Amino acid sequence: MTRVQPWGGVAGKRVVITGATNGIGLAAAVELARRGAQLTLVARSESRAADVVRRIQAERADAQVDVLLADLASQASIRRLASEALTKYPSIQVLINNAGAIYARQQLSPDGIELTWAVNHLAPFLLTSLLLDRLKASAPARIVTTSSGAHEDAAIPFDDLAANRGSGGWGFPRYGQTKLANILFTAELARRLAGTGVTANAYHPGFVASGFNRNNGLLMRIGMAITRPFARSTDQGAQTLVWLVDSEEAGRTSGGYFFDMRPATPSAAAQDLQAAQRLWQLSDDEIR
Repeated sequence: MTRVQPWGGVAGKRVVITGATNGIGLAAAVELARRGAQLTLVARSESRAADVVRRIQAERADAQVDVLLADLASQASIRRLASEALTKYPSIQVLINNAGAIYARQQLSPDGIELTWAVNHLAPFLLTSLLLDRLKASAPARIVTTSSGAHEDAAIPFDDLAANRGSGGWGFPRYGQTKLANILFTAELARRLAGTGVTANAYHPGFVASGFNRNNGLLMRIGMAITRPFARSTDQGAQTLVWLVDSEEAGRTSGGYFFDMRPATPSAAAQDLQAAQRLWQLSDDEIR
């Protein structure tokens, strides 16, 4: 548990958020704008980002919303994004690593890395690393990463991170590995940030009715449609994210995993601090 300076809510604070053009990221962006955050939306599509800006400003006419474009599958694009953010913003108080994807077949990123791993784990790892000094200088500050209950049956394939030998190289098994990686990353990040005034936490949004997983063909779209009546709304899924960003209470914890605005216990694999340190070193090697 880490004590930090009084937070005072998100109003007036610079919030950089990935994955805000759809789903819980969009719902969170709208709510954070209502609460007075100065938003920076990281988006791949300029037109979709413009639609989101219009939606946010329809909710709050004076909302301050910027857009930075990036392909989070590409490390070069992430580096350009971070450089632009550092040039544009003298302070950044919140980084939300929300973007994520699942792929039904094995694909490679522009850097030759398995795509789910590149987008869901290495992208937040790299972006956070590049913005970390600015976040420290802006303390109190917060880093929030979207994980998932899908991590619970996963294990990190340390001897086959690239999934070259089929260690959960695609689909839900690989997705679960990346969500486990999000929690381990958060734990090690929090350890490294102790005493800086910057907290790092992860959360599970629950099963949410959104556009997630509809990029994987007809069967996946049908499956998501069938389960939709049992899913949470995007607003419900975003509640814990908004709470972690805005509430005073959330700033008292660093390295935590949350569900429904309460601390939750992740899997045993997610509590392995030696694995967290090992993953950090291997991830650092992958972005060099």
